[in-house]
Amino acid sequence: MIEKIIVLDFGSQVTQLIGRRLREINVYCEIYPYNKIPNLDDSVKGLILSGSPCSVRDSGAPFVNLDGIKGHIPILGICYGAQFLAQNFGGEVNASIAREYGRAMLTVRGNSPLLQGVSARSQVWMSHGDTIARLPEGAEVIASTDDVENAAYHIKGEETYAVQFHPEVFHTTEGTRILSNFALGICGCKGDWTPDSFIETSIKELQSTVGNDKVILGLSGGVDSTVAAVLLNRAIGHNLTCIFVNNGLLRKNEFEDVLASYKDMGLNVIGADASAEFISALAGVSDPEDKRKIIGRLFVETFDKYASRIENARWLAQGTIYPDVIESASVNGTAAKIKSHHNVGGLPEKMNLKIVEPLKSLFKDEVRRVGRALGIKDELIGRHPFPGPSLGIRIIGDVTEEKLSVLREADDIFIKGLRSYTLEGNKAAIEALAGPGAEFVRSASDPSIHAKTLYDAIWQAGVILLPVQSVGVMGDERTYERTAALRAVISTDGMTADWVHLPYDFLAKVSNDIINKVRGVNRVVYDISSKPPATIEWE
Repeated sequence: MIEKIIVLDFGSQVTQLIGRRLREINVYCEIYPYNKIPNLDDSVKGLILSGSPCSVRDSGAPFVNLDGIKGHIPILGICYGAQFLAQNFGGEVNASIAREYGRAMLTVRGNSPLLQGVSARSQVWMSHGDTIARLPEGAEVIASTDDVENAAYHIKGEETYAVQFHPEVFHTTEGTRILSNFALGICGCKGDWTPDSFIETSIKELQSTVGNDKVILGLSGGVDSTVAAVLLNRAIGHNLTCIFVNNGLLRKNEFEDVLASYKDMGLNVIGADASAEFISALAGVSDPEDKRKIIGRLFVETFDKYASRIENARWLAQGTIYPDVIESASVNGTAAKIKSHHNVGGLPEKMNLKIVEPLKSLFKDEVRRVGRALGIKDELIGRHPFPGPSLGIRIIGDVTEEKLSVLREADDIFIKGLRSYTLEGNKAAIEALAGPGAEFVRSASDPSIHAKTLYDAIWQAGVILLPVQSVGVMGDERTYERTAALRAVISTDGMTADWVHLPYDFLAKVSNDIINKVRGVNRVVYDISSKPPATIEWE
């Protein structure tokens, strides 16, 4: 039985960060909507109440019944969670005269286990319009800020703690220590949830769940499906069959390169080339949603065609990861469908298959760490995310073979350029990416290591072919050709993203190479939009 911390989500935009910080100290946690509290068996070592956009003073404010829980297992209330504990256990919460949003300086009072090792004065991040005017009975203040007396408190006689600030965010400089004090110290977690322990536990669970049944998995060449495939292969061996569909919209040489990369991994992979069918079906279609539907429908049909040849298959494996699971149940309790590109839409029902999702408890960075522990090559583990509809949504407008050829060549130049641009010793590039005085840049796929190239430093990159032609001059002749837009973003999970400050010398070389080497493009632009308000992909 894996020991865990349960996080109850009251709707905060940063609840996932609580989970990520706990996982970083090797403590397993699960996040649930506040109104779907799970059974708290002996494996649950503590409970965290998250922040919320709501006020505890509102009618209909989120409420959870803590009878039989509070005083029996350790609890940490964060922001709204701290106010909830005060409001519902004898304290008082009022609208704040001195509201706190942003950075504040915390002063530690006393010697609380929660703040053990925390500096006497340290920066924290506040985000609240209410304040705790009176603490619950038996509570003691353990930290204050200049404007908020009850910034952190402990209820004596039980392991119940609360903080008005957000220890999970980057701007709380000693937040990880606070969460570590709670999880490892107060809750007594061992901190032994590592990639190796995950692999060992998962293999046993997969063998128990699947038994001798046959499993089918749709490979995309991406990180999630690759790690899921290797993990399943460790568990059930030849009973796993992987299908990699060529939809005709992949990057240059991608179908052949991905199949070749799997050859020495011991996987049973079927390459399904349906490129002609996809391109034909997309002819004349410009609406992005229509393109997505056509690509999704044909993928299901192609996958079904090849999968139906596998006799006695009982399971469909998917590379669903934990953020997808969290998103599938909103805080108000209404279920939402997992993003369509994370599942093989319609296939489980059509083929009467059961679903197995070996990575559904992992965040993206954890998937990569598990992949490395499984011995998967860095070239696969470090691959950027790639949209399910592939280049079909990176061509704005209708899709043709000629446009695909132009886009593939431009994209190949961009991606190869990112891979070959070395950061080590390149002070100007490092400072462009990380700011003056920076000595190195973190890898986007694993922040615990340094990025060696621009590709490593970026979460996702690609070229978009625009339906815009402009006048140019080549060899003293007038041209009227297409525009290619470069896109490169940094992110942790794709939910939000910021554009990357690519070095000017790199942009100059890539622009020059694309215009000189790709017939049909005479102008290159760089997208400097963040998400939100923009999205990573243009369609």
